[in-house]
Amino acid sequence: MSTSDTPPVLGDDLAQPPSGEEITTDEKQLRNILIAMCTALIAVIASVSGLNVAQQDLAVDLGASQSEILWIINAYTVALAALLMPIGAIGDRWGRKPILMIGLVVFGLASLGAAVATTTAFMIVARVVAGVGAAMIMPVTLSVITSSFPPEARTRAIGIWAGFAGAGGIIGLFVSAFMVDMVSWRWLFALPVALVVLAGAMAWRSVPNSREHSEHPFDTVGSVLSALAIGGLVLGIHEGPEQGWTHWITLTGIVVGVIAAVAFVLWELRRHDPLLDVTTFKNRGLASGSLTLLIVFAVMFGIFLVLFPYFQAVIGWSALRSAVALLPMAFVMMPMSAVAPFVAERIGSRTTMLSGVAIFATGLATLALRASVEGGYMSVLPGLVIIGLGMGLTMTPATAAITETLPADKQGVASALNDTSREVGGALGVALLGSVLSAGYESAIEPDLAGLPEELAEPAREGIGGALAVAGQAGEQGPQLVSAAQHAFVDGWVQSMWIGVALAGVTFAYLLFFGPKKRNETGDVPTAQAELELALEG
Repeated sequence: MSTSDTPPVLGDDLAQPPSGEEITTDEKQLRNILIAMCTALIAVIASVSGLNVAQQDLAVDLGASQSEILWIINAYTVALAALLMPIGAIGDRWGRKPILMIGLVVFGLASLGAAVATTTAFMIVARVVAGVGAAMIMPVTLSVITSSFPPEARTRAIGIWAGFAGAGGIIGLFVSAFMVDMVSWRWLFALPVALVVLAGAMAWRSVPNSREHSEHPFDTVGSVLSALAIGGLVLGIHEGPEQGWTHWITLTGIVVGVIAAVAFVLWELRRHDPLLDVTTFKNRGLASGSLTLLIVFAVMFGIFLVLFPYFQAVIGWSALRSAVALLPMAFVMMPMSAVAPFVAERIGSRTTMLSGVAIFATGLATLALRASVEGGYMSVLPGLVIIGLGMGLTMTPATAAITETLPADKQGVASALNDTSREVGGALGVALLGSVLSAGYESAIEPDLAGLPEELAEPAREGIGGALAVAGQAGEQGPQLVSAAQHAFVDGWVQSMWIGVALAGVTFAYLLFFGPKKRNETGDVPTAQAELELALEG
């Protein structure tokens, strides 16, 4: 870790596995553990974004409405986000390896079920079950790493994990687009199934079992409240842009989520051994790491929301070529995540996060300044590369700041908190940047709809897809309508990117003033316990 402005690290007594087992030192076993955990992680992350490229095929083959298609896509995400925290805690309590193996089986079988689904109802159920399995896998992949790797190798392993966590969505889009274009949407699930089989075989042989030993009862009430809070909020945020913010599903999700979140905080403050000690958010490392991941992933998911329509509707590319166009971002992000720990050792984790967020904001600004209809792909490529560089530099120290704050027997909860920040951030980003894009598009295209019949103007007003669909019916105004829709889309995109720059600026300011402290005057790095005690005393 850093010798300067590092996030707080655990003392030696907390850095050891609570079960009394020795940290793994065999290099081959550590390598196999890392490969298994990253393989399982890719399966989970890829399934979040994969179905987005197959919406039309799903609608035709299953006879599904647009609302049902959204439920097929969102059911997985809501189940995953809602159960991360309680299942992470269950893994800590009863054993991380059993939870991982059960999760791989559940996820694999549910993915197979989705592949052969013939009705919308069956598909939604399969996706919910897959989300449950994913919630058993995702937090354990990180907690196994933090509980198995020795301190000198742990941060680099976290960096590699973070790289796959960030790039997994791009990989999922690429493979999914390939399957949809070349075979069938049902083959979308071939990659996740193959990955969980491989991860399961490697994990069975290499992953040690670790768990906490606690004399206190499991926090069942806190687990239920956390599931309702996160699940309700993610559901409401997902449904808002599509159903409307006053729709009963949206309002129910948000109201239940807010009430459950308040109840969760009050309950945890009363518990002697809580699911999540909410007072630890006074710790600068935990708070800044969580906020940084939330905002970075909010903007990244917002970018994905915009880029696919840009490539397909503005440039005119296929789904597969559009997915390939995102790969340079992943190619930069993944190695930079692995390099970030070495950068943090030299300049400090706090400075590394600040640098990463600044580069990330620069990439967003580059997109906003260069993006154009006429410039095509080359107008956005530099911004994508810079964004990938900034994300890679940011994710690893932010993730380490979270996992190093909580004790070793709470690593499942720490991992779940890290994953929850990403999932909630993604939902917020899609809702916020998507709304800005829609409003900007509608405002920009409105003057060009003058003189069009309302039956053509209305779908064109709703989005670029509608405009392209009715352009053939607009006669001589058709080409003008297409051009107006493309330029209006880019105008809305530029506005959403400037919102992203503003969010990155807020993150930078927070890290600058409230980020992890530099080491104290004696030259010693304060432990998480010591910093938390000082925060509580203050």
